Amino acid sequence: MTLTNRDIVELTAWRRKLHQHPEISNEEEKTASEVVDFLADTGPDLMLTGLGGHGVAAVYESGKAGPTVLFRSELDALPIYELSGVSHASLVPGKSHMCGHDGHTAILAALGRQFGRERPARGRVVLMFQPAEETGNGAAGVVADPRFSEIAPDFAFSLHNLPGVPFGEVRIKPGVVNCASRGMRIVLEGKTAHSSMPETGVSPMLAVSQLMPALPALGHGTFADDDFSMVTVTHATMGEAVFGIAPGHAEVWATLRTRRDERMADLCAAAQALAARIAEEHRLSARYDYHEIFVASVNAPDAVDHLQRALDEEGVPRTEEALPMRASEDFGIFGHKAKSAMFFLGAGERYPALHNPDYDFPDDLIPIGSRIFMRTARNLLG
Repeated sequence: MTLTNRDIVELTAWRRKLHQHPEISNEEEKTASEVVDFLADTGPDLMLTGLGGHGVAAVYESGKAGPTVLFRSELDALPIYELSGVSHASLVPGKSHMCGHDGHTAILAALGRQFGRERPARGRVVLMFQPAEETGNGAAGVVADPRFSEIAPDFAFSLHNLPGVPFGEVRIKPGVVNCASRGMRIVLEGKTAHSSMPETGVSPMLAVSQLMPALPALGHGTFADDDFSMVTVTHATMGEAVFGIAPGHAEVWATLRTRRDERMADLCAAAQALAARIAEEHRLSARYDYHEIFVASVNAPDAVDHLQRALDEEGVPRTEEALPMRASEDFGIFGHKAKSAMFFLGAGERYPALHNPDYDFPDDLIPIGSRIFMRTARNLLG
C-alpha cells in the first residue's frame, strides 16, 4: 500500500501548518489536538489522549492475534527564533520546529491514512505521538502512564531526520545509537559582603573557577570506548549584577554524558564528590539536582533486523556510518518496554543542522519515511 499524490500534498500542507504553530515541550496541547483531528477520518479503533502529558496514541486493530507494533514520533518544538525565510515559517515568536518533529509527525500521520484504508492482517499498530522529547521527560511520562498498559508494544520503532547525511540514505546499527545524558545543577552557598570588604563574606568565586575545568576533566576514554564519559559545562552564574556586593551564591550547570547507562551512576557520584570537596575547601555549602534525564538508546538486534529488511526491500541505502552519536534521544526508554530500534534518515549533506535557526524539515522525506515504516509493519503483521 502506498500514499497517493493527493495524500502527499495534504500531508505536506499539514506538516507546514504544524510548523507555523509550534509548541515547546510540555505545552503541546494544540498540536496533540491537531493530530487527533487529522486522524479522525482514518477511524482508529482506539485513540488515547493526554498520555504522559499531551501524548496521543492511535491504535489500528486487526482483530486477530499477533504482535503490537508501535511507531513513535515527537510533538514538541524548540525555544528558537526561526530564520529560515520559508513561507510557512513559525508564527510564534521565539518558538520553532528546528528539529523536524513536525515532519516526523506527518510521517506517522501517513501511516494512519494507510492503516485507515487497510488494517494489518494480524496484531495491531500503535501510532505514538509523544510529547516533550527535547526535555527528556516525554517518553518516561508516556511509559509511566497507567494507560500505557493498554498499548504495551512488542516492538517499537522510531526515526530521526539527520542533516549531514545524503538525502534519503539511512544510518542504522544494533546496540547503542545515542548516549545517556543528564543535566546537573550545582548550587554553591556562601555569604555576601560589601565589595569593599570581601573578607567579611564567603565568596564562591574561587570554587567556581576550580569547578569549571575540573568537571570536564572527569570525562573518560574516547567515544569508541564503552566506558566513555563526558562532562560539558553549559552555564554558570555568580552573585548579583551589581558592583557593590561581593557574591555569596553561585550555580554551575553541566551536562553529564555516558555511552552506557551503567556508567552514569559512577559519573554522577564523581561529580558530586568533586563539588563537595571544592565547596568544603572554600567554606561553602553545596547541593545538586538533575534535569533532562535521558537513558541510552540501544537498538535491539531483532528490531534492527526488521528495519534493515524493510530498507533493503524498499531500495533505501543504509550504513552504520556516524553511529553511535554523542547526542541523546529519549526514545531509549521504549527499549525498556519492547524490542526497539531507531534509524536516522538523511536530510542532505549540506542541509542546515538540527537546532539551527534556518532549518526546515525536508517535505520529500515524508513518503520515504512512511514507506520504510509501512514495509516494516507489513512484514511483521502481514
